[in-house]
Amino acid sequence: MNKDSFLHKAFDLYYDGFRSMRLGKTLWAIILIKLVIIFAILKVFFFPNFLKEHAQGDESGYVANELVERAN
Repeated sequence: MNKDSFLHKAFDLYYDGFRSMRLGKTLWAIILIKLVIIFAILKVFFFPNFLKEHAQGDESGYVANELVERAN
């Protein structure tokens, strides 16, 4: 990558900024832990796979049928 390119300059800006942070690293770690909790743990326990339970293998047909029935 060319060192004069926009992407390289943007990467250097953020890399230098995050490298010198002390509190910022802790805050980013907290943010990442919260995202893992939200998307991994909560999804598994609180959001079941509705299509897999109700469609029995024909997901696209089930969705099409539901859309047609609800439109009428």
